[in-house]
Amino acid sequence: MTYAFPPDVEQLIAGRMATGGYSTEDDVLRDALRALAEEEADLTAVREAIAEYRAGDPGVPLDEAFDLVRRSGVRATEK
Repeated sequence: MTYAFPPDVEQLIAGRMATGGYSTEDDVLRDALRALAEEEADLTAVREAIAEYRAGDPGVPLDEAFDLVRRSGVRATEK
């Protein structure tokens, strides 16, 4: 599949490829779409949590939430 990107997008893609982190335009596009999907999923989760809170769900105390995150073994830098 061939892409006809506007010049500003072409420049962004070239900049990403110049860092050495991507070999092809496809790799940049694939990673961008994956990041967008993650961002949309995160936003949906936040909206759902806000709706639950407004509906009266007390949620999880902050110390318990931190414990859950720590036990998950996932670090922010791993995303």
